[in-house]
This record gives sequence, structure tokens and C-alpha cells, in this order.
Amino acid sequence: MANLDKEEPIRIIKKVKGGHGGGHHGGAWKVAYADFVTAMMALFIVLWILGQNEETKTIVSSYFRDPGAFDATSGGAMQGGKGMIPNAMPPKAPGKSIEGQKEILKKMGEAIKKDLESQKKFALLKNQITMEMVKDGLRIELMESSKAFFFDIGTATLQPEAAEIIKTISDELSKMPNHIIVEGHTDARQYGNVTGYTNYELSADRANAARRVMVASGTGNDKIDQVRGFADKRLHNLQDPYDVTNRRISIIVKYEGSTNE
Repeated sequence: MANLDKEEPIRIIKKVKGGHGGGHHGGAWKVAYADFVTAMMALFIVLWILGQNEETKTIVSSYFRDPGAFDATSGGAMQGGKGMIPNAMPPKAPGKSIEGQKEILKKMGEAIKKDLESQKKFALLKNQITMEMVKDGLRIELMESSKAFFFDIGTATLQPEAAEIIKTISDELSKMPNHIIVEGHTDARQYGNVTGYTNYELSADRANAARRVMVASGTGNDKIDQVRGFADKRLHNLQDPYDVTNRRISIIVKYEGSTNE
């Protein structure tokens, strides 16, 4: 009977609404919001890139192709710092892409050609001058023919008309900041001399003769990047190593920022 007098303990059961996730929808909205922000940032980057010049587009494209080649320690492309400039790429002139420089050099070549054609004294030699865009820049070549020579045979002495042509070319080159390579080439006829003077010396001496005329005509000596003598190792006419057109001077106007090989 004593047990009937004892009261049962009161138990309170507390119910929590919403379950384990907290809130009516849980955390799913946070994931959706993060995706939205990421998409907006990607859209912003795309729109920013579309508004940049070709050089910046090239740099950004290079970064995504090879991020490891970039130095991320000193700013970025959006701030104009060095962080988006790849370590392996040669420095470029500000605001001048290779395509932009190519157009400038082509126009310079056209101006040289027009100037030469306007002078009657170059009538015999002007058709022996060729210009073409190559990997390093604009190459101007002065090739000899069976009718007209740029140098006295077997020597590095320039003919007066050839010196005048080089001066005319130099007048245009002096207006440009680009560096220049001067090359000399011979045909495969061996230079006969008991002193050991060979086509290598002859081709280098001819290149130097052209360089001296250019410097005297206003092209700064500091612009001359290299003077090369190739003898007969880079023939113009591969089918005929003895062809007279293999004897030539090449003047290469380099792209700004290009490096030596």
C-alpha cells in the first residue's frame, strides 16, 4: 500500500522543429549562392579580357596554357604588374605586339622600295633587292646578278651605286628603334689565297663594309646587334651553289624585344 502513495515523476519531452540541418531549407542555398557568385566572376573576367588589347589577350591565354611559367610574386595583369608576364617570354615593347610590329616593318619596307624606284641611278640594281618577313623581323637582301655587282669581284669593296642603296635603306632604318643584323653570303667558289683568307672572312668583311656605310649614314652603331659571315653555308639557290645570286648581303630589322639565337 505504501507504493501506491508515491507519485510518478513528471517527464517533459522537448521537440525541436526543422531537423538536423537547421532552418527550413538546410544549407543548400549557400551552395547555390556560391555557384552564382563564381559564375558572375567568370563572366566578369571574360568581359574584361574581351576589352583588352591583343598583347594582354595573348598573355592571359599563355597563362592558362602554362601557369607554372609565370611569376606570381609581383602583381598581376589587371594591375599592370609583372605577375602575368611569363618568365620564359622575351620582353616586348609596351603596346606593340608582333602583329603590330609586322605591319610597321612592312610599311617601312614599302617606303624603302618606293624611294629606290624613284631614283633613276638605281635602275640597274633595284630589281636585285628583295624584302620579306621572316621569323626575326624584316629581311632586306641585296643580291648580285650576272649584269650588276654590289662588290668588286673577290673583295669587300662596295660599288658606288651599292653604297648609295645602303645609304637610302639606312635613312629609313635610322627612324626606327629596332636592332639590326647584317649578314654576308658568298657562292661556293673557294677563295684562292695562300694566306688562308676564305669565304668566311670575305662574307664577314662584306657585311662589315655594309655596316660601316649604315653607321656613317645615321644608323647608330648601338643598333647593330650582330654582324655575321656565313660564306656559302646558307645558299639562296640550293640547286646551284655557284649561282651569282648566292652572293648577297642580308639586312634583318628585328622585332623589338626579340632575342638572339
